[in-house]
Amino acid sequence: MVVDCHDPERLAAFWCEVLDFKVIDRSEGKVEIGSWVPTVEDVRARQMPPTLVFIQVPEGRTVKNRLHLDVSPIDGSTADEVTRLLGLGATKTDVGQGSDRNWVVMADPEGNEFDVLRTLAPQT
Repeated sequence: MVVDCHDPERLAAFWCEVLDFKVIDRSEGKVEIGSWVPTVEDVRARQMPPTLVFIQVPEGRTVKNRLHLDVSPIDGSTADEVTRLLGLGATKTDVGQGSDRNWVVMADPEGNEFDVLRTLAPQT
């Protein structure tokens, strides 16, 4: 998935923290991140998980995202995850979702919306 942005390094660093991803490739104006760095054998065997590629563009975002990521915490509550993401530079945002929803709409440092869904952490 490709994300247009002003600062690929900053946005890639944010999403690496959010998703526990690593930088797997970078070049001028582009940073690609993924859950692991594939080997040549992995690529040949088509064992490639999805990646995020942040590409520098001059224009800014003008409308609500038509595609967004959903984040489900696996080792804490939804509220804990929202707090963690706020600390990383995310913001809460309103896209008309209403207050009676069980998810939280947030935006990354460049304003791209994403949702924090219910926790997947085992209930004790």
